Amino acid sequence: MESFDVVVLGAGSAGESIAHAMAQAGRSVALVELLRVGGECPYVACMPSKSLLRSAEARVLAGQLAELGATADDPALDSPAQAYPAAVRRRDRIAAGRDDASAARRAVELGVALVRGTGRITRPGVVEVDGRELAWTDLVIATGSTAVRPDIPGLGEVPTWTSDEALSADELPDSLLVLGGGAVGCELSQVFRRFGTEVTLVQTGSQLLAKELPQIADALAAVLRKEGIEVVLDDEVTGLSPAGTGALATLRSGRAIEASRVLIATGRKPTTAGLGLEVLGITTGERGEVGVDPHGRVKGQHNVWAAGDVTAVGPYTHTANYQARLVSANLLGGDRVADYRAIPRAVYTDPPVASVGTWDDDVEVITASMDIGDTARNSTEGTGGGLLVLTADKRRGVLVGAAAIGPRADEWLGEATLAIRAAVPLKVLADVVHAFPTFGEAFEPPLRELAEAYQLSV
Repeated sequence: MESFDVVVLGAGSAGESIAHAMAQAGRSVALVELLRVGGECPYVACMPSKSLLRSAEARVLAGQLAELGATADDPALDSPAQAYPAAVRRRDRIAAGRDDASAARRAVELGVALVRGTGRITRPGVVEVDGRELAWTDLVIATGSTAVRPDIPGLGEVPTWTSDEALSADELPDSLLVLGGGAVGCELSQVFRRFGTEVTLVQTGSQLLAKELPQIADALAAVLRKEGIEVVLDDEVTGLSPAGTGALATLRSGRAIEASRVLIATGRKPTTAGLGLEVLGITTGERGEVGVDPHGRVKGQHNVWAAGDVTAVGPYTHTANYQARLVSANLLGGDRVADYRAIPRAVYTDPPVASVGTWDDDVEVITASMDIGDTARNSTEGTGGGLLVLTADKRRGVLVGAAAIGPRADEWLGEATLAIRAAVPLKVLADVVHAFPTFGEAFEPPLRELAEAYQLSV
């Protein structure tokens, strides 16, 4: 039996980072991964999707050159069917051809024992990988998440994609039925529509982006509809059947929709089945998540830790990276404690949606908003405007939430992330000077309004 200071299950963003940190600190570490070192983000998720979004955005901008004064007449673009293969080639270059050889080599060079396969806890202190036993002093669970396949009759009989498959395929379908109006569903709907696909997006809830402010979600729905995407809310697909080479969907409302392919974007769930967690007395949550304490330890355990999507704290690579830094520090004897109040969220549509912050229901809040279309920068950029909504704790006089849709909102909302994390007083935020003309100026009127409201309340 091989013995290690640390065994890490899963080589996604969190697991890879923790394994690197342990090896660099001189600890013996085994990293167990069946698929790719680096996880899904570099190869079949974040990076390829953002590449395609950028290609789609560039195609739209090329059609606006005359409007923006770059040419006298808009240039003639080739057809979407001709352009999409070029976007796919760029996507695959950025995603390293979905080949983790470089990442795997880097881990091994650092001193990580890379073990290919699926790990299972067989007894306390021991993980087995295809008959190979690995003993551990500390165990890190970083097995990520997997796509949820809804229980829809006929789903297995029609051509479908998960997001991973859509971002690996070369096909440009004539029509696409998207199940789910979360970040993935919205982003890929816009990509395929901008490359000429007829897209219908079906969301069971009353708004897109269920966890975001309704006014922000409504603004995104308006953007997608303006581009020709049919956004269907408060409805769901209840059955699917083959229709030629495509699919025929029946909705709860009685409507029928035919599409060349169905994109499943109904969410993801933590990957914990088959890990043998019960051997250690670990009970997962409703969705299969592993609960962790503020130090990153699995609840009820001393030498078992978890990081990334498997914890269900926030399904983002940056959350996984944050948790990896936390767990790494504590594995090496530190006493770091997580603070999840200011984990940013972003949907990389054009324009993007960005938000940050959380607060308890018993916190009395005040809000203020700003129309991004009223900024001077919106005029010079020739963009479609947007909305910024700020939320403050009325008692403490600090910002606790921010949400926006607008040009590059994913970048300039970082100001709110820092303000929330550092609990900067409203009176200080309201006195911040922004360069003119920038989209960041949109913060000034609502911050002054919130600061004044706070002063009147104390």
